[in-house]
Amino acid sequence: MVNITENTEKINSYKDRAKQLVAQMTLKEKIHQMIHSAPAIERLNVKAYNWWNEGLHGVARAGTATIFPQAIGLAATFDEELLEQVADAISTETRSKFNMQQRYDDTDIYKGLTLWAPNVNIFRDPRWGRGHETYGEDPHLTSRLAVRFIRGLQGDDENYLKTAACAKHFAVHSGPEDVRHSFNAVVSDKDLRETYLPAFQACVQEAKVEAIMGAYNRTNDEPCCGSELLLKQILRGEWGFDGHVVSDCWAIRDFHLHHKVTANEAESVALAVNNGCDLNCGSLFLFLQDAVAQGLVSEEQIDTAVIRLFTTRMKLGLFDEPADVPFSSIGYLETDAPAMRQLNLQASRDSLVLLKNDDLLPLDRSKLRTVGVIGPNANNRRALVGNYEGTASRYITPLEGIQDYLGDDVRVLYSEGCHLFRDKVGGLGQPGDRIAEARGVCAESDVIIVCLGLDSGLEGEEGDQGNAFGSGDKPNLDLPGQQEELLRLAQESGKPVVLVLLAGSALAVNYADEHIPAIVQAWYPGAQGGRAIAELLFGEFSPSGKLPVTFYRTTEELPEFTDYSMRSRTYRYMQQPALYPFGYGLTYGDIEIESAELSDSTLGEEGIRASVRLVNNGSIAAAEVVQAYVHAEQEHAPNPQLKAFRKVHLEPGTSAEIELMLPASAFALFAEDGTATIPEGEYTVHIGFSQPDARSIELTGRTPQAFVLTAPAALIPAANSYS
Repeated sequence: MVNITENTEKINSYKDRAKQLVAQMTLKEKIHQMIHSAPAIERLNVKAYNWWNEGLHGVARAGTATIFPQAIGLAATFDEELLEQVADAISTETRSKFNMQQRYDDTDIYKGLTLWAPNVNIFRDPRWGRGHETYGEDPHLTSRLAVRFIRGLQGDDENYLKTAACAKHFAVHSGPEDVRHSFNAVVSDKDLRETYLPAFQACVQEAKVEAIMGAYNRTNDEPCCGSELLLKQILRGEWGFDGHVVSDCWAIRDFHLHHKVTANEAESVALAVNNGCDLNCGSLFLFLQDAVAQGLVSEEQIDTAVIRLFTTRMKLGLFDEPADVPFSSIGYLETDAPAMRQLNLQASRDSLVLLKNDDLLPLDRSKLRTVGVIGPNANNRRALVGNYEGTASRYITPLEGIQDYLGDDVRVLYSEGCHLFRDKVGGLGQPGDRIAEARGVCAESDVIIVCLGLDSGLEGEEGDQGNAFGSGDKPNLDLPGQQEELLRLAQESGKPVVLVLLAGSALAVNYADEHIPAIVQAWYPGAQGGRAIAELLFGEFSPSGKLPVTFYRTTEELPEFTDYSMRSRTYRYMQQPALYPFGYGLTYGDIEIESAELSDSTLGEEGIRASVRLVNNGSIAAAEVVQAYVHAEQEHAPNPQLKAFRKVHLEPGTSAEIELMLPASAFALFAEDGTATIPEGEYTVHIGFSQPDARSIELTGRTPQAFVLTAPAALIPAANSYS
């Protein structure tokens, strides 16, 4: 390869080297570098490069790789350190596979070092099919986890990126999927700044994310991939973003075909590039040749875009000798290695949320002769992995995990019970063709484990192959098909029943809450998920996951899906009690907050520190998530909002002291014009293992400690609204 500039400090020379290289290209060559499948330029020793790769929860769509829990499950860990470890593992496997593929000249799609992850859209409505790709409904949780995930992907080498992360989909994007190519998300300045933008701002300003992907929809009339407000004024202007922007796939053609804001292809590509979109997932940017000829876009603007793209490739070390790039030595044996499987198991364990336990769990295997495992998700590999997934070398479903755990000591009986959403399993059978078998299993079993929920064939992205609901969104929050009937017959058998829900979103499981003694929310727990579920059920570890989303009681209490106002949405603005609240999750352990105090009773410019001492009074190792919520005692203020958290692991009989930092900006309120202020008055800080709402207190039996402090009139909020 060409070494464009000799003996130059790499960290400061990426852009200069890119400029020198781009200056040697023809207009046609530059334009072809702006599509995701960029061709080789042999005369300049530029290799072909495909920008499109996915790493949401593991290297995706390119063969064998570790499949970690889906993003929503990773969010349930409430563990920043774990998110960075998982992302570092993903980047290691990405480099491992890339290095191998390069040896065989494989530059196909999903083979590059630019990972289009994480998805930091706010999961504002549980019907959204892609919500399981996100970190949930809360801007603070999403921000903190995304920052650490990006750091894990990009690494901490002073000269090179390990991989290049891409925060998506910018911005105000969370369904409905079936109209995403034409939909106009109308949002107030308040909701834009308070809810939809903070995670992106943290990704840019704190994590230094290398790329941003635009969304399909319009936001306040502008298509996101060509939005002057989003891309020029906010992203590059206010936040100082210096990386590259990529369109969502084939989103540019939506400008004229569906949004109707341009007349043709040339106008669409000009609108995108003039507002700062540098890379086209798709091929429409090839019309830039016409746009330049028509005077719609300048060659200088194209130069700017291509320089940004080659700057990223320089940062990845793609134009340096492999011996000079530390990540080039990562061998193929790092992929799917034993250490990766162990980390995956840990992530699966930590993602599981215990929603209910009336003294049934953990199960005592010594008292069991026969265990019944029923349900359409008991042996469904698709329910392990979610979407944007790779291929595991081994999958362990809940049924297989329980069988492996119990071995020959306990008989395990299995029935699918019902189809995931249809009224029968067999094509020629009568409706309910597995119900009798399920009854037979229940009759013979000492305990029944019912595995229900969804999979990525029911909730996912518009156009996903095999999506049964068409668009990917859920029509309602109910268990589909005959699943609730199956659960009822299990409960009516008189045997103890454990419900394991595998789903990427909240379901209205009111019957289960009223009648089933133990409920586990397993999300899409990754290829090791079945093993983690079995170990939880039989007490090999104490569950520690917390809900990153609200579980509602009914579909009817939700606002219209197309309404992007945050009124009555999520724990921050809902008025009714949740079925299971955001931040909630039970444990087998007995960790308590022995003491807590704030550093001051008056809020200053440096914010407030909360000192918390925890003790494990139980007989087993356990973990808890200390959560700090801030509530402004002002009319029309949001409900108490999560502003700090820390996961703490404690052995029996041990204690720990931690500090949670609440910056001044954690107390800011947003006006209708989107400006943030800290009004004079009182604020309450709640510190505990859950929200301070009545439902969380009812479910946990614990009330978070409350501390009142005062904000003086002269206090000005910090600029970083994502804190």
